[in-house]
Amino acid sequence: MKTPSVFWAEVIMPFLRAKIAEILYSKGMPQSKIGEHLGITQAMVSKYLSGSYKKLEGSLGEKVERIANSVAEMIFEGAKKEDLVKFVEAKFFEMLADPDFCMAYERYSGISGIVCQEIIPKGRERREILELLSIALRSLLEDEKFPSLIPEIRSNFAYALPNPRGPEDVAAIPGRITVVRGRAFAMPPEFGVSRHTARLLVKVSNVRPEVRSVLNIRAGGDVEEALKRADLRVAFLKKERRSEEETEDAIAALFRERELDAVVDRGGFGIEPCVYIFGSDPFDVLKKLRRIEENL
Repeated sequence: MKTPSVFWAEVIMPFLRAKIAEILYSKGMPQSKIGEHLGITQAMVSKYLSGSYKKLEGSLGEKVERIANSVAEMIFEGAKKEDLVKFVEAKFFEMLADPDFCMAYERYSGISGIVCQEIIPKGRERREILELLSIALRSLLEDEKFPSLIPEIRSNFAYALPNPRGPEDVAAIPGRITVVRGRAFAMPPEFGVSRHTARLLVKVSNVRPEVRSVLNIRAGGDVEEALKRADLRVAFLKKERRSEEETEDAIAALFRERELDAVVDRGGFGIEPCVYIFGSDPFDVLKKLRRIEENL
């Protein structure tokens, strides 16, 4: 019986493993070590690296490649195997609500793709969002360089449900991330605890549905130079008087023009200059943060 989970195992997972292997190998990881992380033999890693696997084309392929990038980043961050399993499994349930996945499953099985959405466990999406943001937050709090990048208004780290309708669909950090005795400190993430960051992410996601996570850090000449050296796609908001809502609308408008990794807000009356790092998920955001830190 060709269920959605069988489609995931037979079609999506080989492509996902191959892309993860390619990323890890391009960063200098030995094939034997890659095999350990992926739970496959070195011979299978070599097969993937030679291109001997079925390719996924179009937007579904692009989405799976984004997952692969996040998994690779988690591996480089030293994530536990349990966390990797949780992340990939969460992405499976997330895909059940994705039209591209459902249509591909329909072509694969001959069964209506509607069945995918009908088997999503009630309430699972929100639990998975909190779990994945918590894993990423732990990694962020262990980053010794991060405290120096927390702005006066403090940082927030947010992750939205697919196609969020409002701040209640965005998980973030209650009270934001602060510095205690030289170390970053934060409470566990919750839904509906952020105002500005959540609204911003909702507005950006409405323009670019693939953008579902954001982290803000301090601005400054050194950070702008690091953004440039990191070769990230960056846009700027000039310094001017505006409200929080106007700032959110202005940033969302920038995403209508082109894809972006970060936006530098040079501030205004009552608005502290700030840099917003955007990504498809929290681990994509962390990957971009690391590139900034490496170039500071």
